[in-house]
Amino acid sequence: MKKELEIYVHIPFCMRKCSYCDFLSAPADETTQNHYVAALLREIRYYGELCRDREVSTIYIGGGTPSWLQAVYIELIIKQLRVSFAIRKDAEISIECNPGTLTKEKLVTYLGCGVNRLSIGLQSALNEELKLLGRVHTYEQFVRNYELAREVGFRNISVDLMSALPYQTPQKFLNSLRQVIALRPEHISVYSLIIEKGTPFYDKYKFDVVKKEAGMATESLPSEDVEYEIFQRSKELLKSNGYRRYEVSNFAKPSYESRHNIGYWKRSDYLGLGIGAASLIDNVRYSNTKSLDIYIEETKRIRRDPAEWEGTDNGRIGRINLHEEADLIERNGQIEEFMFLGLRMTDGITRKDFEENFHMPIEAIYGDVLARFAGEGLIERKEGFVRLTEQGMDVSNYVLAHFLMD
Repeated sequence: MKKELEIYVHIPFCMRKCSYCDFLSAPADETTQNHYVAALLREIRYYGELCRDREVSTIYIGGGTPSWLQAVYIELIIKQLRVSFAIRKDAEISIECNPGTLTKEKLVTYLGCGVNRLSIGLQSALNEELKLLGRVHTYEQFVRNYELAREVGFRNISVDLMSALPYQTPQKFLNSLRQVIALRPEHISVYSLIIEKGTPFYDKYKFDVVKKEAGMATESLPSEDVEYEIFQRSKELLKSNGYRRYEVSNFAKPSYESRHNIGYWKRSDYLGLGIGAASLIDNVRYSNTKSLDIYIEETKRIRRDPAEWEGTDNGRIGRINLHEEADLIERNGQIEEFMFLGLRMTDGITRKDFEENFHMPIEAIYGDVLARFAGEGLIERKEGFVRLTEQGMDVSNYVLAHFLMD
Protein backbone atom coordinates (compact mmCIF):
# COMPACT_ATOMS: atom_id res chain seq x y z
CA MET A 1 0.00 0.00 0.00
CA LYS A 2 1.37 3.41 -1.00
CA LYS A 3 2.09 6.03 1.67
CA GLU A 4 -0.16 9.08 1.69
CA LEU A 5 1.13 12.47 0.57
CA GLU A 6 -0.46 15.92 0.45
CA ILE A 7 0.77 18.55 -2.01
CA TYR A 8 0.82 22.33 -1.62
CA VAL A 9 1.61 24.53 -4.65
CA HIS A 10 2.55 28.15 -3.98
CA ILE A 11 1.60 30.86 -6.47
CA PRO A 12 3.34 34.03 -5.23
CA PHE A 13 1.56 36.52 -7.49
CA CYS A 14 -1.30 38.90 -6.82
CA MET A 15 -2.95 41.90 -8.45
CA ARG A 16 -1.89 44.18 -5.60
CA LYS A 17 -0.43 43.64 -2.16
CA CYS A 18 -3.04 44.12 0.59
CA SER A 19 -2.20 46.50 3.43
CA TYR A 20 -2.14 43.76 6.10
CA CYS A 21 -0.42 41.03 4.07
CA ASP A 22 2.98 39.63 5.05
CA PHE A 23 2.74 36.52 2.86
CA LEU A 24 5.34 35.74 0.21
CA SER A 25 3.49 37.41 -2.66
CA ALA A 26 3.74 40.39 -5.00
CA PRO A 27 2.52 41.62 -8.40
CA ALA A 28 4.47 40.33 -11.42
CA ASP A 29 4.41 40.75 -15.18
CA GLU A 30 3.39 38.07 -17.65
CA THR A 31 6.98 37.09 -18.49
CA THR A 32 7.82 36.51 -14.82
CA GLN A 33 4.69 34.43 -14.32
CA ASN A 34 5.58 32.35 -17.38
CA HIS A 35 9.10 31.67 -16.12
CA TYR A 36 7.80 30.80 -12.66
CA VAL A 37 5.26 28.27 -13.93
CA ALA A 38 7.96 26.65 -16.08
CA ALA A 39 10.13 26.35 -12.96
CA LEU A 40 7.23 24.86 -10.99
CA LEU A 41 6.74 22.22 -13.68
CA ARG A 42 10.41 21.28 -13.40
CA GLU A 43 10.14 20.91 -9.62
CA ILE A 44 6.97 18.82 -9.98
CA ARG A 45 8.72 16.47 -12.42
CA TYR A 46 11.72 16.11 -10.09
CA TYR A 47 9.64 15.11 -7.08
CA GLY A 48 7.38 12.88 -9.13
CA GLU A 49 10.39 10.61 -9.74
CA LEU A 50 11.22 10.49 -6.01
CA CYS A 51 7.66 9.91 -4.80
CA ARG A 52 6.63 6.85 -6.78
CA ASP A 53 5.88 5.08 -3.49
CA ARG A 54 3.39 7.82 -2.56
CA GLU A 55 -0.29 8.39 -3.28
CA VAL A 56 -1.57 11.97 -3.28
CA SER A 57 -4.74 12.50 -1.23
CA THR A 58 -5.06 16.30 -1.44
CA ILE A 59 -3.69 19.16 -3.53
CA TYR A 60 -3.93 22.78 -2.41
CA ILE A 61 -2.98 25.64 -4.74
CA GLY A 62 -2.46 28.72 -2.59
CA GLY A 63 -0.75 32.09 -2.67
CA GLY A 64 -0.71 34.94 -3.32
CA THR A 65 -3.69 34.81 -5.61
CA PRO A 66 -3.66 31.69 -7.83
CA SER A 67 -6.81 32.91 -9.61
CA TRP A 68 -4.81 35.95 -10.81
CA LEU A 69 -2.89 33.63 -13.17
CA GLN A 70 -4.21 32.83 -16.62
CA ALA A 71 -6.34 29.70 -16.61
CA VAL A 72 -3.90 27.88 -18.87
CA TYR A 73 -1.15 28.09 -16.22
CA ILE A 74 -3.30 26.39 -13.57
CA GLU A 75 -4.26 23.77 -16.14
CA LEU A 76 -0.58 23.09 -16.95
CA ILE A 77 0.30 22.75 -13.26
CA ILE A 78 -2.50 20.28 -12.52
CA LYS A 79 -1.83 18.26 -15.68
CA GLN A 80 1.83 17.92 -14.72
CA LEU A 81 0.87 16.86 -11.19
CA ARG A 82 -1.35 14.15 -12.69
CA VAL A 83 1.44 12.93 -14.97
CA SER A 84 4.10 12.95 -12.23
CA PHE A 85 2.17 11.67 -9.20
CA ALA A 86 -0.32 8.94 -8.37
CA ILE A 87 -3.37 10.99 -7.40
CA ARG A 88 -6.36 9.34 -5.76
CA LYS A 89 -9.60 9.42 -7.68
CA ASP A 90 -11.31 11.02 -4.68
CA ALA A 91 -8.50 13.52 -4.01
CA GLU A 92 -9.55 16.91 -2.67
CA ILE A 93 -8.12 19.52 -5.06
CA SER A 94 -8.48 23.11 -3.83
CA ILE A 95 -7.54 26.48 -5.24
CA GLU A 96 -7.51 29.86 -3.49
CA CYS A 97 -9.37 32.61 -5.33
CA ASN A 98 -9.87 36.31 -4.80
CA PRO A 99 -13.06 38.04 -5.92
CA GLY A 100 -12.53 40.21 -8.95
CA THR A 101 -9.97 37.83 -10.46
CA LEU A 102 -12.35 35.02 -11.43
CA THR A 103 -13.96 34.59 -14.84
CA LYS A 104 -16.22 31.92 -16.26
CA GLU A 105 -13.34 30.70 -18.42
CA LYS A 106 -11.13 30.20 -15.36
CA LEU A 107 -13.82 28.41 -13.38
CA VAL A 108 -14.67 26.10 -16.27
CA THR A 109 -10.96 25.31 -16.70
CA TYR A 110 -10.51 24.61 -12.97
CA LEU A 111 -13.47 22.25 -12.92
CA GLY A 112 -12.36 20.56 -16.11
CA CYS A 113 -8.92 19.69 -14.80
CA GLY A 114 -10.23 18.31 -11.53
CA VAL A 115 -10.40 21.19 -9.04
CA ASN A 116 -13.31 20.32 -6.75
CA ARG A 117 -13.00 22.91 -3.98
CA LEU A 118 -12.74 26.71 -4.08
CA SER A 119 -11.46 28.81 -1.20
CA ILE A 120 -12.58 32.41 -1.75
CA GLY A 121 -10.95 35.20 0.25
CA LEU A 122 -13.80 37.59 0.91
CA GLN A 123 -12.60 38.94 4.32
CA SER A 124 -15.59 41.29 4.74
CA ALA A 125 -19.00 41.93 3.24
CA LEU A 126 -18.68 45.65 3.98
CA ASN A 127 -17.06 47.66 1.21
CA GLU A 128 -15.69 50.21 3.69
CA GLU A 129 -13.77 47.43 5.44
CA LEU A 130 -12.55 45.97 2.15
CA LYS A 131 -11.19 49.39 1.18
CA LEU A 132 -9.50 49.72 4.57
CA LEU A 133 -7.81 46.33 4.07
CA GLY A 134 -6.58 47.32 0.62
CA ARG A 135 -8.57 44.57 -1.09
CA VAL A 136 -9.01 44.90 -4.85
CA HIS A 137 -12.67 43.86 -4.93
CA THR A 138 -16.10 44.84 -3.66
CA TYR A 139 -18.69 42.67 -1.96
CA GLU A 140 -20.83 42.85 -5.09
CA GLN A 141 -17.97 41.39 -7.15
CA PHE A 142 -17.65 38.56 -4.63
CA VAL A 143 -21.34 37.71 -4.94
CA ARG A 144 -21.11 37.67 -8.75
CA ASN A 145 -18.05 35.39 -8.61
CA TYR A 146 -19.69 33.12 -6.04
CA GLU A 147 -22.86 32.76 -8.10
CA LEU A 148 -20.80 32.13 -11.23
CA ALA A 149 -18.92 29.34 -9.46
CA ARG A 150 -22.23 27.71 -8.51
CA GLU A 151 -23.51 28.12 -12.05
CA VAL A 152 -20.40 26.45 -13.48
CA GLY A 153 -20.84 23.51 -11.13
CA PHE A 154 -18.77 23.93 -7.96
CA ARG A 155 -20.38 22.21 -5.00
CA ASN A 156 -17.69 22.73 -2.38
CA ILE A 157 -16.90 26.38 -1.67
CA SER A 158 -15.16 27.88 1.35
CA VAL A 159 -15.33 31.57 2.25
CA ASP A 160 -12.80 33.42 4.45
CA LEU A 161 -13.85 36.21 6.78
CA MET A 162 -11.56 38.36 8.93
CA SER A 163 -12.45 39.77 12.33
CA ALA A 164 -10.76 42.24 14.72
CA LEU A 165 -10.37 44.83 11.96
CA PRO A 166 -9.75 48.47 12.89
CA TYR A 167 -12.99 50.15 14.02
CA GLN A 168 -14.89 46.88 13.71
CA THR A 169 -17.82 46.31 16.05
CA PRO A 170 -19.57 42.99 16.77
CA GLN A 171 -22.54 44.20 14.75
CA LYS A 172 -20.41 44.97 11.70
CA PHE A 173 -18.80 41.55 11.71
CA LEU A 174 -22.07 39.73 12.31
CA ASN A 175 -23.63 41.60 9.39
CA SER A 176 -20.84 40.25 7.17
CA LEU A 177 -21.24 36.75 8.54
CA ARG A 178 -25.01 36.74 8.04
CA GLN A 179 -24.60 37.75 4.40
CA VAL A 180 -22.12 34.93 3.82
CA ILE A 181 -24.29 32.35 5.59
CA ALA A 182 -27.24 33.39 3.39
CA LEU A 183 -25.23 32.17 0.38
CA ARG A 184 -24.88 28.71 2.01
CA PRO A 185 -21.21 27.94 1.34
CA GLU A 186 -20.08 24.54 2.56
CA HIS A 187 -17.22 25.93 4.65
CA ILE A 188 -16.50 29.21 6.45
CA SER A 189 -13.20 30.27 8.01
CA VAL A 190 -13.22 33.04 10.61
CA TYR A 191 -9.77 34.46 11.36
CA SER A 192 -8.69 37.34 13.56
CA LEU A 193 -6.49 39.95 11.92
CA ILE A 194 -2.90 39.73 13.10
CA ILE A 195 -0.98 42.91 12.35
CA GLU A 196 2.56 41.91 11.36
CA LYS A 197 5.67 44.07 11.38
CA GLY A 198 6.79 45.19 7.94
CA THR A 199 3.26 45.75 6.61
CA PRO A 200 1.55 49.11 5.92
CA PHE A 201 -0.98 48.16 8.60
CA TYR A 202 1.75 47.91 11.21
CA ASP A 203 3.10 51.33 10.29
CA LYS A 204 -0.39 52.76 10.59
CA TYR A 205 -1.56 50.99 13.76
CA LYS A 206 1.67 50.10 15.59
CA PHE A 207 0.90 52.25 18.62
CA ASP A 208 -2.45 50.51 19.03
CA VAL A 209 -0.74 47.14 18.62
CA VAL A 210 1.65 47.96 21.46
CA LYS A 211 -1.20 49.26 23.65
CA LYS A 212 -3.25 46.14 23.02
CA GLU A 213 -0.35 43.86 23.92
CA ALA A 214 0.06 45.81 27.16
CA GLY A 215 -3.64 45.54 27.98
CA MET A 216 -4.23 49.26 27.51
CA ALA A 217 -7.20 50.96 25.85
CA THR A 218 -6.83 51.29 22.07
CA GLU A 219 -8.07 53.96 19.67
CA SER A 220 -8.80 51.99 16.50
CA LEU A 221 -8.29 48.28 17.13
CA PRO A 222 -11.04 46.33 18.89
CA SER A 223 -10.24 45.38 22.48
CA GLU A 224 -9.80 41.74 23.51
CA ASP A 225 -13.27 41.87 25.08
CA VAL A 226 -14.79 42.99 21.77
CA GLU A 227 -12.86 40.28 19.90
CA TYR A 228 -14.17 37.71 22.36
CA GLU A 229 -17.76 38.90 21.93
CA ILE A 230 -17.41 38.78 18.13
CA PHE A 231 -16.20 35.21 18.16
CA GLN A 232 -18.71 33.95 20.72
CA ARG A 233 -21.64 35.39 18.81
CA SER A 234 -20.17 34.13 15.53
CA LYS A 235 -19.94 30.58 16.88
CA GLU A 236 -23.57 30.67 17.98
CA LEU A 237 -24.73 32.03 14.63
CA LEU A 238 -22.76 29.45 12.65
CA LYS A 239 -23.92 26.57 14.84
CA SER A 240 -27.55 27.58 14.52
CA ASN A 241 -27.14 27.51 10.73
CA GLY A 242 -25.66 24.00 10.58
CA TYR A 243 -21.93 24.75 10.60
CA ARG A 244 -19.84 22.63 12.93
CA ARG A 245 -16.69 24.06 14.42
CA TYR A 246 -14.06 21.42 13.67
CA GLU A 247 -10.95 23.53 14.34
CA VAL A 248 -10.17 26.74 16.21
CA SER A 249 -11.09 29.03 13.30
CA ASN A 250 -12.90 26.73 10.85
CA PHE A 251 -16.55 25.75 10.45
CA ALA A 252 -18.11 23.37 7.95
CA LYS A 253 -21.29 21.64 6.92
CA PRO A 254 -21.15 17.88 7.65
CA SER A 255 -18.49 16.10 5.52
CA TYR A 256 -17.13 19.39 4.08
CA GLU A 257 -14.19 19.87 6.45
CA SER A 258 -10.94 20.77 4.66
CA ARG A 259 -9.16 17.44 4.25
CA HIS A 260 -5.93 19.19 3.30
CA ASN A 261 -5.81 21.30 6.45
CA ILE A 262 -6.75 18.35 8.64
CA GLY A 263 -3.69 16.64 7.19
CA TYR A 264 -1.53 19.50 8.46
CA TRP A 265 -3.03 19.28 11.93
CA LYS A 266 -2.51 15.51 12.00
CA ARG A 267 1.09 15.86 10.81
CA SER A 268 0.53 13.95 7.58
CA ASP A 269 3.43 14.09 5.13
CA TYR A 270 3.11 17.02 2.75
CA LEU A 271 5.21 18.31 -0.13
CA GLY A 272 5.46 22.06 -0.75
CA LEU A 273 6.21 23.22 -4.28
CA GLY A 274 7.22 26.75 -5.30
CA ILE A 275 9.12 29.58 -3.63
CA GLY A 276 8.94 29.66 0.14
CA ALA A 277 6.94 26.43 0.24
CA ALA A 278 7.45 24.13 3.23
CA SER A 279 7.39 20.34 3.27
CA LEU A 280 7.19 17.76 6.04
CA ILE A 281 8.32 14.32 4.92
CA ASP A 282 9.40 11.52 7.24
CA ASN A 283 9.81 14.03 10.09
CA VAL A 284 12.13 16.29 8.10
CA ARG A 285 10.93 19.85 7.49
CA TYR A 286 12.18 21.46 4.30
CA SER A 287 11.77 25.11 3.26
CA ASN A 288 12.28 26.32 -0.29
CA THR A 289 14.17 29.49 -1.14
CA LYS A 290 12.13 32.69 -0.93
CA SER A 291 14.01 34.25 -3.85
CA LEU A 292 12.09 34.14 -7.11
CA ASP A 293 15.24 34.56 -9.24
CA ILE A 294 17.15 31.83 -7.40
CA TYR A 295 14.18 29.46 -7.58
CA ILE A 296 13.71 29.91 -11.33
CA GLU A 297 17.43 29.49 -12.03
CA GLU A 298 18.07 26.56 -9.67
CA THR A 299 15.14 24.50 -10.97
CA LYS A 300 16.98 24.26 -14.30
CA ARG A 301 19.24 21.69 -12.65
CA ILE A 302 17.75 20.32 -9.44
CA ARG A 303 20.28 18.29 -7.48
CA ARG A 304 20.87 16.81 -4.08
CA ASP A 305 22.81 19.02 -1.71
CA PRO A 306 26.08 17.33 -0.69
CA ALA A 307 26.03 19.26 2.61
CA GLU A 308 23.84 16.94 4.70
CA TRP A 309 23.31 16.99 8.46
CA GLU A 310 26.11 15.32 10.28
CA GLY A 311 25.25 11.98 11.83
CA THR A 312 21.64 11.89 10.61
CA ASP A 313 19.79 10.02 7.92
CA ASN A 314 17.92 12.38 5.60
CA GLY A 315 15.76 9.70 4.13
CA ARG A 316 15.17 9.27 0.41
CA ILE A 317 13.88 12.77 -0.36
CA GLY A 318 16.85 14.66 1.02
CA ARG A 319 17.95 18.25 0.83
CA ILE A 320 18.24 19.81 -2.62
CA ASN A 321 19.60 23.07 -4.02
CA LEU A 322 16.14 24.71 -3.79
CA HIS A 323 16.04 24.38 -0.01
CA GLU A 324 16.98 27.19 2.37
CA GLU A 325 16.51 24.89 5.34
CA ALA A 326 16.17 21.18 6.02
CA ASP A 327 15.74 20.21 9.66
CA LEU A 328 15.22 16.80 11.17
CA ILE A 329 12.50 17.02 13.83
CA GLU A 330 13.67 15.08 16.86
CA ARG A 331 11.30 12.96 18.93
CA ASN A 332 10.41 15.68 21.47
CA GLY A 333 9.59 18.07 18.65
CA GLN A 334 7.37 15.45 17.03
CA ILE A 335 5.48 14.97 20.29
CA GLU A 336 5.00 18.72 20.76
CA GLU A 337 3.68 19.16 17.23
CA PHE A 338 1.39 16.15 17.56
CA MET A 339 -0.22 17.76 20.61
CA PHE A 340 -0.45 21.46 19.75
CA LEU A 341 -1.52 20.82 16.17
CA GLY A 342 -3.89 17.95 16.94
CA LEU A 343 -5.58 19.77 19.81
CA ARG A 344 -6.53 22.62 17.46
CA MET A 345 -9.22 20.27 16.16
CA THR A 346 -12.42 19.95 18.14
CA ASP A 347 -12.18 16.14 17.91
CA GLY A 348 -8.75 16.37 19.50
CA ILE A 349 -6.25 13.51 19.37
CA THR A 350 -6.73 9.82 20.02
CA ARG A 351 -4.79 7.89 22.63
CA LYS A 352 -4.26 5.11 20.09
CA ASP A 353 -2.55 7.46 17.61
CA PHE A 354 -0.30 8.85 20.33
CA GLU A 355 0.76 5.40 21.50
CA GLU A 356 1.33 4.13 17.95
CA ASN A 357 3.54 7.13 17.18
CA PHE A 358 5.49 7.36 20.42
CA HIS A 359 5.18 3.90 22.02
CA MET A 360 3.90 5.07 25.38
CA PRO A 361 0.62 6.34 26.85
CA ILE A 362 0.01 10.07 26.66
CA GLU A 363 -0.07 10.40 30.47
CA ALA A 364 3.54 9.23 30.65
CA ILE A 365 4.58 12.62 29.28
CA TYR A 366 1.63 14.94 29.85
CA GLY A 367 -0.09 13.47 32.90
CA ASP A 368 0.33 16.58 35.06
CA VAL A 369 -0.63 19.00 32.28
CA LEU A 370 -3.74 17.01 31.35
CA ALA A 371 -4.81 16.71 34.98
CA ARG A 372 -4.38 20.43 35.56
CA PHE A 373 -6.41 21.57 32.56
CA ALA A 374 -9.04 18.89 33.03
CA GLY A 375 -9.50 20.27 36.54
CA GLU A 376 -9.88 23.77 35.12
CA GLY A 377 -12.50 22.57 32.61
CA LEU A 378 -10.29 23.30 29.61
CA ILE A 379 -9.51 19.72 28.58
CA GLU A 380 -11.77 16.68 28.29
CA ARG A 381 -10.20 13.27 28.86
CA LYS A 382 -11.99 10.14 27.72
CA GLU A 383 -10.86 6.56 27.31
CA GLY A 384 -10.21 6.94 23.58
CA PHE A 385 -9.27 10.59 23.12
CA VAL A 386 -8.12 13.91 24.57
CA ARG A 387 -9.56 17.21 23.36
CA LEU A 388 -10.07 20.80 24.37
CA THR A 389 -13.45 21.74 25.75
CA GLU A 390 -15.36 24.62 24.17
CA GLN A 391 -13.93 26.88 26.87
CA GLY A 392 -10.47 25.46 26.20
CA MET A 393 -10.77 26.17 22.48
CA ASP A 394 -11.44 29.82 23.28
CA VAL A 395 -8.10 30.08 25.12
CA SER A 396 -6.28 27.55 22.96
CA ASN A 397 -3.03 29.53 22.66
CA TYR A 398 -2.71 29.62 26.45
CA VAL A 399 -3.42 25.91 26.87
CA LEU A 400 -1.34 24.66 23.95
CA ALA A 401 1.75 26.57 25.15
CA HIS A 402 1.89 24.13 28.08
CA PHE A 403 2.49 21.18 25.76
CA LEU A 404 5.91 22.48 24.80
CA MET A 405 8.62 20.33 26.33
CA ASP A 406 11.68 21.76 28.12
